[in-house]
Formats: sequence, C-alpha cells, structure tokens
Amino acid sequence: MPAEMPNEPGASGPKPIGRASHLQTPNPYVRVRLERQWDELEQDDDAIARGERIPTEYLDESAVSVVSENDSPDIPFRYSLNPYRGCAHGCAYCYARPTHEYFGLSAGLDFETKVFVKRNAPELFRNWLARDRYVPESVMLSGVTDCYQDAERKFGITRGCLEVALEANQPVSIITKNAAILRDLDLLAPLAARRLTRVAISLTSLDQSLTRSMEPRTSAPEARLRAIRELTDAGVPVMVMTAPIIPGLNEDEVPRLLEAAADAGAKGAGYIFIRLPKSVAPVFEDWLRRVYPNRADKVLERIRASRDGKLNDARFGERMRGGGVWGDQIRATFKLFAQRYGLASHLGPLDTTRFRPPTLPGGQLRLF
Repeated sequence: MPAEMPNEPGASGPKPIGRASHLQTPNPYVRVRLERQWDELEQDDDAIARGERIPTEYLDESAVSVVSENDSPDIPFRYSLNPYRGCAHGCAYCYARPTHEYFGLSAGLDFETKVFVKRNAPELFRNWLARDRYVPESVMLSGVTDCYQDAERKFGITRGCLEVALEANQPVSIITKNAAILRDLDLLAPLAARRLTRVAISLTSLDQSLTRSMEPRTSAPEARLRAIRELTDAGVPVMVMTAPIIPGLNEDEVPRLLEAAADAGAKGAGYIFIRLPKSVAPVFEDWLRRVYPNRADKVLERIRASRDGKLNDARFGERMRGGGVWGDQIRATFKLFAQRYGLASHLGPLDTTRFRPPTLPGGQLRLF
C-alpha cells in the first residue's frame, strides 16, 4: 500500500500561524497525497483569516549512528553530528528541507512541525569516540539542522553531546542562529579554554520584521548579537555567518551585519549565497510572494542571474557562491567589509592533541 502525503493547507483554507511554509510540497517518493477540503469554510472569511496554529510534534528516532562523514569539497568539515532531524526554526530558505522526503514527509510544513529526536545521540557519540581506530578530528554540531532549535530546551541532547566532548577533550564546532546556546556556557567556556570549541552565529538581517517572517522561530537579531558578545566574553571564539545572502532582499545589509558582529566581538566571518535545491525552491518562492509580493520577481530574477538562469546550482565549488554580476558584487562587498572590520582572518584549528577516549557505560572495555 503506498504511503500517504500529509494533509495540505488549501489555497482557500486557513494559513498556518508562525510558520514560514504554508505548503506541503509534493514528495517525489510518495505516489498518493491527501488534500484538505475547505468547502465548509468557503464563506467564512473570518475563520480563514484567523489561520491555524500547528504545534510542533516530536518523534523519537531510533538512531544506530549519529556522526555523519562528509566528503564534499566545499564544506569545511569532515564529521558532523545532528541531534535533531527537521527544524522548528522553519526558515523559508533552509536547504535541509528535502531530507524529510526520505521519510515520506513533506519538505514544507512537515519539515518544521515534525521533528525527529535522537535521544541516544550522546551515547552513540561516546561509543563513536571510544573506538580504538578513532583518530581525533573536530566534529561539527550541527551540519544540517540547528542543534539549538526549540527541541533542545525540552530534550537537552546537544548538551549531552557537549558533556561527552568535554570529558574526552574532543574538539567540536557549533553553528546556530539561536541565543539558547548561552545556556551551555558552563560547558563551552572550559572547552574553549582548552582550544576545543568555536561557534558560528548565523546573522541574516538586522531587520526583525524580516527575520520574524523568514526565520519565524529563531532568536531575534539583537539576541544573536548578545550571544556573540557573551560567548566572546566567556573566551569562546566566535565567527558570524551572514547566511544566506539573498540578492534583492538582504544583500545591502552585509556592511551593517559585519559591523554589528565585529562590535559584538566576533573574530571571523563567512557567508553563503542562497541555495534553493529541489523542493526548497517552491517553499521559498511561495513565502516570498506572500510576504514581499512587490519584490518577489526582482529577487527571483537576481537569483537566476547568479545561477546561470536557474534558482539553484548543485555543482561543487558553485553551490555556496553566486556568480554573475550579483554574485560577484556580493563577494567583493563581503570581502571589503570583512577586512575593514577585522573579520577576514580564520579562527585557527582546534586542538586534537588533548583527546582521551571517554569511559563507556559500566566501565566496560573500549571497542576494538
């Protein structure tokens, strides 16, 4: 029996409140889909206007491994650990959305309302580090979805992994757009003191009206700047990621973003040109036309002009950076202001020489 697509909010039905996506995008791996019928609300304009609140559902994932290995030449890390699959932050542009389709779900609303939780991630991380053949190397938290999304407040899985890293002197890097990372300063500060951690804070815009819509459940820009400041004050090296840069929407903010990050204490900076692979494109375009109808065509035209006429370019070496006039202009602007504000240097490597295998539960011998 074929799997069924989840219900899809109809064009004339209530719209999800506090969600970037109003779509359940078609899943290419599923043959049958369900669509809601809103006939009974057809004349009820108030009900349609009120919208509907769709709660986040947390689903246990029985993970057998938690560290992924990456061999992409344009990603600067080999290993990543993702405590959660899906992300309630619900960023309209999130390139990870299509990963939900492998589970028969949608890259639209499902991605931000159905979050898989890997409760045993700290245990699996401990076992992975305890292997006799393990050669210490930095691990990224998280390479796909944000490890400090709302679920972390409830489950504390990222914190559990940091506790394992601190015990083993295992270097870890973190990227997040949530100031909730400050709850783990008691772990991050001692890790940083041993040169075992650094943090990248994603800062997309200083305009909260934009971030509230485009990244509806992330921390406000000022909260992210506060996170940079408090992490820096605690001795944790921080860089800012002005990502993604979207021509026609936030590229003019690059100088202000870098200045604000530098003032808050950031020591490095990076950026990524917007990526719209597969089913991310219709989610982003639907959001853009709903929220910025007068700018949508201009933004999409500039993205295509930077991607050889397409909304996405999956080629290694090209997918993270735009080309053409707009891509070149963004690259030059970023480079100029990163140098002006002292953010052009790298944070340097983390220390792998301190590593010691963590103790396994029950004091059992290490794996071989």
